[in-house]
Amino acid sequence: MIEVRCKLCNTELKSHQTQTRCCGCTNMMTIVGDKITALDLSKVVMVNNFQLKSTNKYLSDEDMMFQEERRNRDFRRLEFEVR
Repeated sequence: MIEVRCKLCNTELKSHQTQTRCCGCTNMMTIVGDKITALDLSKVVMVNNFQLKSTNKYLSDEDMMFQEERRNRDFRRLEFEVR
């Protein structure tokens, strides 16, 4: 979630995923999700920037530990006699 302020009209807008928010002054600052647009972006101040961390874990904690151990393993070369 992002929170921005327009310097011309001093309105603060918080972002939402699906809704479009607009300040309504001559600068026409709009915010949708994480995208900010305005006629003059130098007149826009970002107040807060909260980013949600996605926790898409495909492996469980046990699987991650196994993979770490596997990565740190040494390998042995076997020598065979050729006849």
